[in-house]
Amino acid sequence: MTTPTHRPRTGVAYGLAAYLFWGFVPIYFKSVAHVAPTEVLAHRIIWSLIVMLLILTWRRRGQDLGLVFGDRRSLILLAGSTTLVAINWYTFIWAVEHEQLLQASLGYFINPLVNVLLGFLFLGERLRQAQQVSVLLATTGVLFLTLQLGELPAIALVLAFSFGTYGLIRKKIPVEAGAGLTIETMLLAPLALVYLVWLDTGDRLIFTHQSRTTDLLLLASGPVTALPLLWFAKAARRLRYATVGFLQYLAPTMQFLLAVVIYGEVFSHSHLIAFGCIWTALLVYSLDSWRGAGRT
Repeated sequence: MTTPTHRPRTGVAYGLAAYLFWGFVPIYFKSVAHVAPTEVLAHRIIWSLIVMLLILTWRRRGQDLGLVFGDRRSLILLAGSTTLVAINWYTFIWAVEHEQLLQASLGYFINPLVNVLLGFLFLGERLRQAQQVSVLLATTGVLFLTLQLGELPAIALVLAFSFGTYGLIRKKIPVEAGAGLTIETMLLAPLALVYLVWLDTGDRLIFTHQSRTTDLLLLASGPVTALPLLWFAKAARRLRYATVGFLQYLAPTMQFLLAVVIYGEVFSHSHLIAFGCIWTALLVYSLDSWRGAGRT
């Protein structure tokens, strides 16, 4: 039994495991870069569903699915979150396979500030002065990079807003994280299966047609997706929101380092200024969150 003293330590361990895993997950997607992003996404959906069903069975939480299926409003909202998570997953896979990991990391650095903005727009949450400064600094960084590159950092914005809106919708649904992901993948699974069958009939399917290593890597997309989500859920139940908010920067930081140091993506002077604005925004936001947590 976990004592109150050990709960924060256990929570930090689970949080570190989840965010470091997400930080290094581009290595996995690089290993399947020879497979089309759409096929990788289809496998991720199907094998994640199987893993989640096994986990729910093991935890004896199958009744959670029945409760959700009996709630029409929750199902409609989950259909929306399902669409968003599919967009997010596909965009990230595409970014990694097309050497755009640096921009993907930018998206996840922006994400906490997008959450603040969405909370203001749709939940009626007030923006404290520090949060206003953070959003303004992040917006300045994105606009600067857009002007310098001559185009919007679309990958970063799609990742940040799809995941931010996904979180906003999930906030409205009284569904446990594991059951929610199970239903989301369950809704997507028929489309994924039809797509894989279509690929196979056209002799374009990689799975079972190339190598055993590739087959095992695609099968691994299930636990690669499910395990860090479960670790995150365990961390969130044991830690203060401000602590979880701080840990979330680990993933994009590791992705940033992988992109620049390991995969040799170009980090220009323009990137330095844009990322500098966003890192400053996150510093202001984090300090404000910690102070807010200390007052509650």
